[in-house]
Amino acid sequence: MSTQSYPSDIEIARDADMLPIADVAARLNIDADELIPYGRTKAKVQLSVYDRLEQAPTGKLVLVTAISPTPAGEGKTTTTVGLGDALNRIGKRTAICLREPSLGPCFGVKGGAAGGGRAQVVPMEDINLHFTGDFHAITSAHNLLAAMIDNHLHQGNALGIDPRRIRWKRVVDLNDRALREIVVGLGGTGNSVPREAGFDITAASEVMAVFTLATSLADLRERLGRIQIGSTFDREPVTAADLHAQGAMTALLRDAFSPNLVQTLENNPAFVHGGPFGNIAHGCNSLVATRMSQRLAEYTVTEAGFGADLGAEKFFDIKCRVGGLMPDAAVVVATVRALKFQGGVKLADIGTPDPAAVERGLDHLEKHVENVRRFGVPTVVCLNSFVSDTEEEAAVVLRARNRLNVDVVQADHWLRGGAGAEDLARAVVALAESGKADFRPLYKDHARLLVKVKKIAREIYGADDIIASTQLRDRFHKLEERGHGALPVCMAKTQYSLSTDPLLKGRPRNFDIPLRDVELRAGAGFILVLTGDIMTMPGLPRRPAAESIDLDADGRIVGLF
Repeated sequence: MSTQSYPSDIEIARDADMLPIADVAARLNIDADELIPYGRTKAKVQLSVYDRLEQAPTGKLVLVTAISPTPAGEGKTTTTVGLGDALNRIGKRTAICLREPSLGPCFGVKGGAAGGGRAQVVPMEDINLHFTGDFHAITSAHNLLAAMIDNHLHQGNALGIDPRRIRWKRVVDLNDRALREIVVGLGGTGNSVPREAGFDITAASEVMAVFTLATSLADLRERLGRIQIGSTFDREPVTAADLHAQGAMTALLRDAFSPNLVQTLENNPAFVHGGPFGNIAHGCNSLVATRMSQRLAEYTVTEAGFGADLGAEKFFDIKCRVGGLMPDAAVVVATVRALKFQGGVKLADIGTPDPAAVERGLDHLEKHVENVRRFGVPTVVCLNSFVSDTEEEAAVVLRARNRLNVDVVQADHWLRGGAGAEDLARAVVALAESGKADFRPLYKDHARLLVKVKKIAREIYGADDIIASTQLRDRFHKLEERGHGALPVCMAKTQYSLSTDPLLKGRPRNFDIPLRDVELRAGAGFILVLTGDIMTMPGLPRRPAAESIDLDADGRIVGLF
C-alpha cells in the first residue's frame, strides 16, 4: 500500500468514533465526579484520585525510547499508542502517558505529536494546538515572574538585583529565532531599566520542568519559589520567593497541574500532560500523571523524548530518581529509514531501498540498546514499519537479534493499530513479568558534578572525554560549594547524533563532548549542562509546516500532521 492511497493522520483522527470521556475514565475506575470536563472528549482528572488510591498496588511501568531520529521523527509516540492499544487487546488494563505537543514543532519541521496512522490519541487537532491551555498557563506563570523582576528594578530594586546578571528570560511556545537576544526597558524611565534579555521556547522553561517533576501543588509552590532568576551586585542568588512570586505563579498553574485524560483511536485511556523537550530539558511527561496511571492501570506505557542518549537517560537519571519510579521494561524503537540515515544515507535519499545502509546503521542501534540495558531494564527492539520499507531491509534488522542480544519485533501499528503491535505487547509482558528488572541510575547522588557529566559522556554517548574551560570548571565547583552537588545533571545536546555534531552519524568513536555552559535549575532540581551549539529557542525551517496549515471551506483544520 502506498502512502498516497492512505488517509492522512488528521483524516483518520477526524473519523474516529470517540467515547464520552467519562466512559473512558470508567475503564480506569475514575468516577465522573472526579473529572473536570473540557467538552465531551477530554477532561482534567482531579488530584484527589491519586490520594484516594494511595494504598493501591503500583502497576508495571514500560518506557518507550528510540534510536536517534531523522528530522521527521521515527514514531516513538505512535509506538507508545500502538503498544498501549495492543496491551489492552491482550487483556492487560493499560493507560499511556504522553507529553503535550509544543506549537513550535507543530508549525516547524516535525509536525504534531499525537501519534500517527491508526495509532493516535484524539481529539488530535485539540491536543496538537491549544488543548486544555496548559502550555499557556506555563507561559503565563513564567512571564509573570519576568514581569515582576523588571517591575522590582523599576520600583527601586530593594533586593539589589544586578541587571547584568539576570538569567530569567521570557518564553513563548513558538519557534522564533529573532527573539533569542533582545533589549527590554527602552523608551525612558517609565519603562523600567534597559537591559539585555531574550526568549526561550516554553518547552525549555524551568517552569515546565518544575511542572512535570512536582509531586503535589504544595511541592509545585515550593519548587517555584526556589527558582533562581539571577544574582545581586554582591553575587548572592535571587529567587522567585525573594520576589514573592511563587504564590501567584502557583495560582496560574493550579488547574493546569491536574493531568489531562483523552483516548486512543481504540478508546483506551491516555494521559497527556506536560511537555519538556528531550534535547534541552528532561523530555518526560508529568510525574503526577505517571504516578496516577500506575495506581489506576496494570500497565503504564510512557515515552521519553528523542533517542535513548537523551530522553531515556534523563527519564532514568532524573524522573525516576525524583519520583522513586522503578521501570519494569523498555522498548527501543528503530526504523529502516533512521537506520539508513545513521548508515550514511542523505535525508533526501532515505526512501530509496538500501539494505547495506541498514546494516551499517545497526552499529547505532546497538549502542542505544546498550544504553538502556546499562540501567538494568529488560529491553526489546521494536522495528516500527513504514509502508516504504522493503522486506530485504526489514530482514536485516530482524536478523540482528543475536548481535543485539535482545528480541527484535516487527510491528505495523501505524497501519493496523493495536492489532499490529500484539507481538510487541506479548514481548513486553514477558519482560515486565520476568522479574529481571534491576533498575539502577547511572551515577550516585554524591558523585561530583563533573564526574556525573563525564560518566554520561563516556558511557551513554561513547565519548573519550569532556572539554570544559577552566572558568566553566570553576562554575561547577561553585555550584557544589553552594550545596547543589547532589543534584542530577540534564544534558542539552543535539538529538541527531550520539555526539554533539549532528552530522556525525552511526556510532561515533574517538570524539569529545565540548561543554559550553552550565546553569542551575534549583526549582526543577537539576543542573542543566549545555553542549555544542544547542539552542533553547529554535528557529523555523526554510519551509515551515505552518505554510501548509489552514482551514477548509467548512472551517476544519487542514495540513496538520
